[in-house]
Amino acid sequence: MLLQTKPSVQLVETETHKLIDWVNQVEHSEQTIFERAQMLATKLGAHYRPDGLVEIGFWTPLLIAQVMRKMEIYLEVLTPIDDIDLRATEQIVHFRRDRINLIQQGEFHWGVVEGMNPGSRDQIGSFYWLRYIDQNDQLQAIRDPLAYSLPYGVFAPAELYDMERLQNERQDLDYIRRTSASALPDKEQLALAKATPRIPRIRAPHNILQLHIGTASAEGTMEGLTQIYQTISDKITAGVPLTPAEENYIGYDAVQFLPTEPTIEYRDEYSPESEFFSFMGAKDDILTIELTKPHTQDWGYDVPILGSSTTNPALLGSLRPDEVIDLISTLHNFATGPIQVIYDLVYGHADNQSELLLSRQFLKGPNMYGQDLNHQFPMVRSIFLEMQRRKINTGADGIRVDGGQDFRFFNPLTGRVEYDDAYLLAMSDLVQEIEGCQRLLFTIYEDGRPWPQEGWEEISTYRELIELKPDSYQWGPLIFAHNTPTLKGFWERKWRRVCEVIYQGENWITGCANHDTVRRGNQVDPEADINWNLGHNLAQVLRNAYDNHAVTLWVYGFSPGLPMDFINATMHAPWMFFRNTDERYGVKVVSEEIGFLDWQITPEIYQKRNHFTRLKHLGFKRLDDVREFGKALQTIMEQKDYNISEVVKAVRLCMEGQEEACEIPKIKALNRSGMLRFLGKLDLDRLKSFARLFMEDCYEICNVSHYSYHLKPEQTQFNLSLRNFRHQHPWLRRNLAGMDQFNKHSEENATVFYGVRSNPEQIEDSVLMVAHMGGDPVTVELEEWLQVDMSQWEIAIASPGLQIKNLKKFKLKDSQGVLFRLSPQMSA
Repeated sequence: MLLQTKPSVQLVETETHKLIDWVNQVEHSEQTIFERAQMLATKLGAHYRPDGLVEIGFWTPLLIAQVMRKMEIYLEVLTPIDDIDLRATEQIVHFRRDRINLIQQGEFHWGVVEGMNPGSRDQIGSFYWLRYIDQNDQLQAIRDPLAYSLPYGVFAPAELYDMERLQNERQDLDYIRRTSASALPDKEQLALAKATPRIPRIRAPHNILQLHIGTASAEGTMEGLTQIYQTISDKITAGVPLTPAEENYIGYDAVQFLPTEPTIEYRDEYSPESEFFSFMGAKDDILTIELTKPHTQDWGYDVPILGSSTTNPALLGSLRPDEVIDLISTLHNFATGPIQVIYDLVYGHADNQSELLLSRQFLKGPNMYGQDLNHQFPMVRSIFLEMQRRKINTGADGIRVDGGQDFRFFNPLTGRVEYDDAYLLAMSDLVQEIEGCQRLLFTIYEDGRPWPQEGWEEISTYRELIELKPDSYQWGPLIFAHNTPTLKGFWERKWRRVCEVIYQGENWITGCANHDTVRRGNQVDPEADINWNLGHNLAQVLRNAYDNHAVTLWVYGFSPGLPMDFINATMHAPWMFFRNTDERYGVKVVSEEIGFLDWQITPEIYQKRNHFTRLKHLGFKRLDDVREFGKALQTIMEQKDYNISEVVKAVRLCMEGQEEACEIPKIKALNRSGMLRFLGKLDLDRLKSFARLFMEDCYEICNVSHYSYHLKPEQTQFNLSLRNFRHQHPWLRRNLAGMDQFNKHSEENATVFYGVRSNPEQIEDSVLMVAHMGGDPVTVELEEWLQVDMSQWEIAIASPGLQIKNLKKFKLKDSQGVLFRLSPQMSA
């Protein structure tokens, strides 16, 4: 069936001149350069209007404009004339191509056009970008960095989308209106009023669940997660018991998604061609294009920045922006009360693929991640903030700013490299606007300055941004990347940081497990001094370290701050830094992540029929096979300074029997391990293929749905009971003060945390906690340690299976803990 399309796309001159007049007014206003840039940025991209016309603006910086002064730049609009199956893996579709000239105004191209079709929940819209022929007679594209929809990825043209309809139809408008009108408590309102009068800031939640959309449901999409939460909500409403896996999703009043922005894509060559939107031929202005549903697999932090205003299409089963709003609305309308949504925003760096997508004005130069971003350029700074504004306008309640320590610049006035705190604060003060409602979002910063200075782990205070913005939160020292609780004596060594959490941590994100720490756990040397009390093998040790009874009880039942859990940790599902999104660094990343196989994968997991099917097809039939090859690869990659051509040569020498030239003993062992078929044919392409297939197998194995049937109800119920306890005792968030006590009991090979604290506004609301943080069994004598009368206390929550007959003296093993409350007669 052919869709009804207008005969052509045309520039509407009268409306275009109105837009240009507005641009001129802005450019000649008395505002600062940055303020003018901010206003212009709101008009960039493509905006579908209620009258059916489309306002379009592109920033085409002076450098590019000079190079192309004699070249024609035109808007290319591609409108499908066939039905598009938004769920098809591959399809061939015909598009009508229209080309029109926009009006160039300085560094910008503007226009108001008619004839473009807007995208909706059920229909794809017109695609668009700027086109020109460069000096080498090559057809080039200027993409829209502020797109609302990129259904076929960052290298394809953007899709026009009817955002007004989308916002109008969202199902959580009552919640949005309620929270935009609600007033904060007086003292909080007074603290905010000077900077942001009359616009309420969303209150901080009590606790957070961190989720990676691609692995948090069987489908690996936002609609898959929507289905999980809607099912749970319906079951709660109907009084139907939840499964242990479902219990892991509730008891939180906020969820934080790992970055959902479009990530980099796979590059066979370093070129700007799309792998999901491929031109196959043209007849006049009818184009034949092959569409491939995006299948990038990435943990989310490898961003090209372009399209950060929208959502990674690989996380959208329907490829529709409506899917994002559906998930947010489901969370806001959850049966037990609204669940806030926090976006993880990455604006501190960009992957090198950004060089293919953005003009040079966006980038300052290379860094260890890829490219530094040019936040100091007024138009770039404005576009970044506008990207964020469009992103949060989907209905988020909070943001987490990734890598605050990366926002640095050279200040010529001081001659020093300084942190761009003004930009970080501007991210927090960006106003969300939805259907006439305005809100300021709750803000979390990850900031480990003075990273990467040597010794930063011990020097960093994790408080710089809290001191600049007292209502914000930062990741605390115990949830940052260097958390390795699998090691013996870890909590004893971290005692100084533990005390900081207790006495100054009320504005810290606390806990033990997150996407970074669990990944760091894979990098611990298996030969290190492991705490074997946590399990019989490395996989058990890691899971019990990051989902630990004692740690969870201490964090939720006693410690100040804002606790956060990671769904893969509570589900006991594997986790790593995965990406199948490029060949340039693919082998290097695999060599660095190979510890994942030691720490998270067991032979039983590997041998299951539907697990690691790609690696098994290559010849890695046993887990030991791929472990041995991975360790050999890691060794030789380091020896050859990550030159994969030299790595292949070295392996070939070993396989060809040239013992005197073989530099790697492990390769000799592999020659006897049944890996001849793979190693004997190893070349550069085969090694790159191994890296990609390894990542794709690992991505699948990290999906939490595989582990839902192995969860122990007593474990999930214990964790849920602590989350509920935290909600019932919100005063626990505050720092210890007054008569509160906290200390540790240390023996030669054991560490126990214990303490007592009271609600300053209701003294009878008190808690007492003891938690064995690692080591040999310990006899607990709380009356002696805390000078309390244990007859006045009763057990509120205890580790599963722990039986205590005498509260005055009892034994705790590694990872066991008990939370007490005053007995009813004492409270009375």
